[in-house]
Amino acid sequence: MSAGVLGSRLDSLIGGPSARALKAHLQMETAEDLVRHYPRRYFQRGDLTDLSKLVVGEHVTVMARVVDVKVHEYRDPRPGSSKRLLKRTEVVVTDGTGTLLLTFFRQPHLTKVLHEDVVGLFAGKVGAFRGRRQLLHPDYELLDSAPDAETDRVSRFQRTLIPIYPATAKVASWKIARCVRPVLDALGDVPDPVPRAVLDSRGLISLPAAFDKIHRPADFADVDAARRRLRFEEAFILQTALALRRGEVAQLPALPRPGRPDGLLQRFETRLPFQLTRGQLDVGEQISADLSQPHPMYRLLQGEVGSGKTVIALRAMLQVVDAGGQAVLLAPTEVLAQQHHRSIGLLLGDLGYGGMLGGAEDATRVRLLTGSMAGKARREALLDAASGVAGIVVGTHALLEERVQFADLGLVVVDEQHRFGVEQRAALTAKAGEARPHVLVMTATPIPRTVAMTVFGDLDTSTLRELPSGRQPTQTTVVPELERPDWLERTWTRIVEEVAEGHQAYVVCSRIGDDGDEPALLADDPFLPRRTHAATDLHELLATGPLASLRSALLHGRLTPDVKDQVMTDFSAGLLDVLVATTVIEVGVDVPDASVMVVMDAERFGVSQLHQLRGRVGRGGAPGLCLLVTSTEAGSSARRRLDAVAATTDGFELSELDLRLRREGDVLGASQSGRSSSLRLLSVIEHEEVIADARNAAELTVAADPRLGDQPALADVIRELEETERADYLEKA
Repeated sequence: MSAGVLGSRLDSLIGGPSARALKAHLQMETAEDLVRHYPRRYFQRGDLTDLSKLVVGEHVTVMARVVDVKVHEYRDPRPGSSKRLLKRTEVVVTDGTGTLLLTFFRQPHLTKVLHEDVVGLFAGKVGAFRGRRQLLHPDYELLDSAPDAETDRVSRFQRTLIPIYPATAKVASWKIARCVRPVLDALGDVPDPVPRAVLDSRGLISLPAAFDKIHRPADFADVDAARRRLRFEEAFILQTALALRRGEVAQLPALPRPGRPDGLLQRFETRLPFQLTRGQLDVGEQISADLSQPHPMYRLLQGEVGSGKTVIALRAMLQVVDAGGQAVLLAPTEVLAQQHHRSIGLLLGDLGYGGMLGGAEDATRVRLLTGSMAGKARREALLDAASGVAGIVVGTHALLEERVQFADLGLVVVDEQHRFGVEQRAALTAKAGEARPHVLVMTATPIPRTVAMTVFGDLDTSTLRELPSGRQPTQTTVVPELERPDWLERTWTRIVEEVAEGHQAYVVCSRIGDDGDEPALLADDPFLPRRTHAATDLHELLATGPLASLRSALLHGRLTPDVKDQVMTDFSAGLLDVLVATTVIEVGVDVPDASVMVVMDAERFGVSQLHQLRGRVGRGGAPGLCLLVTSTEAGSSARRRLDAVAATTDGFELSELDLRLRREGDVLGASQSGRSSSLRLLSVIEHEEVIADARNAAELTVAADPRLGDQPALADVIRELEETERADYLEKA
């Protein structure tokens, strides 16, 4: 939207000095940059700021009344100047209940303007001096000091609402307001990216009106009307970009991979030792239909922990193999890749040993490729992938290497796709050549609808809520180790009892050892306890203490791949009773006899991560038990979070809780949460209805005008969006 005044440089509208300040401190260069810098909040004339809520270290703008002014003399502290007397002006302001100290050095003349009963705006960084909150040399704007009604200051502050902008130490809020006014006066009519019919059908105001009302509101009704319109615009532009992307993908070439009635898939299904759920069958039909189309499938498969996503993915891979293609399963860790390789091998049996001793007729071959593999095993895996002998290849980031080639890559399955960047997924899909491969991305972390419509807005979504029959419920209990040390002792006793019943247990720690590897997740929360349990230390403690009678082992990311694989193989085979591990076992690990999980320092993990972890138990015939050990205090935010996890096993309910607890940038990722995303008023966390409405409007708009030929303003905005960092995301996602 660079046409007209919006695209003008600021120095031509507000003068060089102000324009240079805005560019240097707020990265603003054009009129649009400035008018899109919306007020954070509004002061209502006569209302004073609640000074009790000020936090030391924050840069604030407050409105308060002066109640006391004093000038103190002090000796110049510089060497050789001790006889020289200097003056310090201390101004006390109040909101009626508390006070704030304003301190100015060597400015005694301020007593002439900052006198008792004057009301003003004061901006600065909150500090502390002798136990009192203070602003040192704050910038200020007095509201009652100018008698000339024609001045800009008085005319602005005669309004009911005073906008407060996101500001810096060098550019105060009211300085931004002074710059905004001449730009608004010069705007006139501007190109509107939202079609008039879309605005009218929703009772939304025009873009010029929205700019004026959000910067110069007469009342809060103006603010609400402006925000509603501008928030919808942000959602509409993003959803239009995604709708265009979906349309473009539908036009890309891909080889159809239809099912075959007498192929491997049919033979596999007749051997399954369990019955597929209705949900698995329905999603399988969706994917099968997608694979049969001449354009690439881009589908997100989300489901509860243990809902059977791997079986769905394997059925899709076998359909592609039946159609003459190859399938790749990309996993985020070696432990998970090895687990998938073992699971697929067990499920396929002789159907997965094509051309090998014991292989069935017309069987395919399943290969594993990880970064730690070397020598003969690696050469054989690379050769089988390149020649097409291996119909299914399971691996980690090693699959992305340039030397890894495929004869006919037809399907890419990405497990726990949030662990991979768009560059990595793009590198793998590029190995298919000109015809795009079909793509299935999976996650066991249920995704709230708002996130699915934005972060994954270019994907079709399938959801599994139903768990396979036989899955037992998992009871989750919070164990406060400081308040109830007897409960922690009982935790270890409970593991011994479960093992005596033929079951196995996990003990999960947030870090490996005492060498500075403080857990990154949530580690920056100043209210969390600093002491944490290290896996190496705890394993030794348990193995020589309360669990000495059991067979235990240690598993973490620094072990060699061979050792990790052997430990997991032994645990899966029942040769170990207890596995003390880090989060390498978070996803995909399937040991049916595991019935107990103890999570140490549980407050260090996120809601979704805790849900993922406890999904490792209760996968067999026995009920699961998850014990969340914490040293946080009852009533703290961390404890309430753990209590919420313990209260429900519904992953979708927990995903909504997780979304509410996370920052917007955590949801969108760095490149989508910054200025380039254009999301200033729209919250993915809070505005589900707006996003859904905008998605519907965008789909109708693109369906009626796929090239946006009748919507030049919208086309311009989409073009500008594609030139930002977010273009890579849209292109490669």
